[in-house]
Amino acid sequence: MTKDFSRRFILGGLAASAASTALANAPERSLRPHPRHLVPAQARASSADALIAAAGLGGQVTFAVADARSGVMLEGYGAGRKMPPASVAKAVTSMYGLRTLGPGHRFRTQVIAAGAIRNGRLDGDLILAGTGDPTLTTDELAALAASVKAAGLREVSGRFMVQSGALPYVRSIDPDQPDHVGYNPSVSGLNLNYNRVHFEWKRGQGGYQVSMDARTDRFRPAVSIARMRVADRRSPLYTYADRNGVDDWTVAAQALGNGGSRWLPVRRPAEYAGQVFQVLMRSHGVVLRDPAPMRGSARGTVLAEHVSDDLAGILRGMLRWSTNLTAEVVGMSASSRLGGAPASLRASGQRMSRWLEGNSSVQNARFVDHSGLGEDSRISATDMVRALVQAGPDGGLRQLMRRIDMKDGNGRVIRNHPAQVAAKTGTLNFVSGLGGYVQTPSNEVLAFAIFSADLDRRRALGANQRERPEGGRAWTRRARALQQKLIERWVAVHGT
Repeated sequence: MTKDFSRRFILGGLAASAASTALANAPERSLRPHPRHLVPAQARASSADALIAAAGLGGQVTFAVADARSGVMLEGYGAGRKMPPASVAKAVTSMYGLRTLGPGHRFRTQVIAAGAIRNGRLDGDLILAGTGDPTLTTDELAALAASVKAAGLREVSGRFMVQSGALPYVRSIDPDQPDHVGYNPSVSGLNLNYNRVHFEWKRGQGGYQVSMDARTDRFRPAVSIARMRVADRRSPLYTYADRNGVDDWTVAAQALGNGGSRWLPVRRPAEYAGQVFQVLMRSHGVVLRDPAPMRGSARGTVLAEHVSDDLAGILRGMLRWSTNLTAEVVGMSASSRLGGAPASLRASGQRMSRWLEGNSSVQNARFVDHSGLGEDSRISATDMVRALVQAGPDGGLRQLMRRIDMKDGNGRVIRNHPAQVAAKTGTLNFVSGLGGYVQTPSNEVLAFAIFSADLDRRRALGANQRERPEGGRAWTRRARALQQKLIERWVAVHGT
């Protein structure tokens, strides 16, 4: 594994040694350089210490900011303290994926005939095989089904198999999350609709009508791998059980109202995709047996193939929408490329941690996954900035990051704000992060990371409080307001 990170790293950037020297021994308290006249006087006048105190977040607040080209540290506040990055971890995952897999990497989903086809009849098994595509939807499965029909297949004598062994199966990204949250699905080598099933309910004269399907705008194939029962209760909102290979849900009737819908996580993603493909093939007159898991590699004749967008495009979407499944698929795919399939998601996160330390000046990062959903991941603001400096202000990562709008006190976007920010946000209950780049009016680029966490308050939450904890939204608003004020300060102080 090379340490010549900046020259070979696909995102570009500066030499590791320069960043290591520039960012060594970051100060624990904010420096107070002379302000520059770039943003309103209030932002220039307030020290970082005063801004943090005024935010009233409790817990810990840390940050680091450096010149993104030279790597020179400009300010730090508790910058060496290791903090949970939340979804800011996806920036590291993007670096890992781009460097290891390449920006042009694509995921392939194939339909394979394991046997000869004579007069439209397959004498053998039909296989739906994936390599982990995190963006596969019912629409793409429908196109595969149509292509298989166009290839002349009308009958299958053997089994219908689903092959998902390209990636290890992960039942849920973070087992401590509530069962019903759609951002915490399973992960496998065959994924569909971000491994979520659509639950819809409508009140009728005889009670509620419910449906579970894999819908898109064009298709609504019903599935039986997940089922829902309306229970006469007020709470808990949902219960989940694994019963005979089915995701068995109940929902509280008194919480439903007249109608609505929600995406729920799927715990058997390969079988879910197989069941949807089975329904779609039936619409073309081809009857398949119920999907069965396949071990080992799929061999035979490829009848149809779907090829994903390139990795750069997939990561752009991930960084914009913060899709956890995408991060885990990209991270585990990169880990598999480096050293074979990891034993678990945590093992893959550890492999990414070692990769980052071995290929950069980052010293003490610890990742337990690739999305940041697990609260045990840790990285300091200094190390996050080191990684961003080495990725480079002109590299691919910054181009993929989402633009962060600056807002006024009423939440309205400030047009033509002097700070142009491209960054990744991160949010868990009482955890907030922001890491990326800010361009000043003089076209200098700063690399920064801000991490805030009240872990005592987070750990005190009961299981039924984790989706919408009391005070959580207000805390997050204050954390985000602090992030903007710190950025405005840095543009004022360090912008020329």
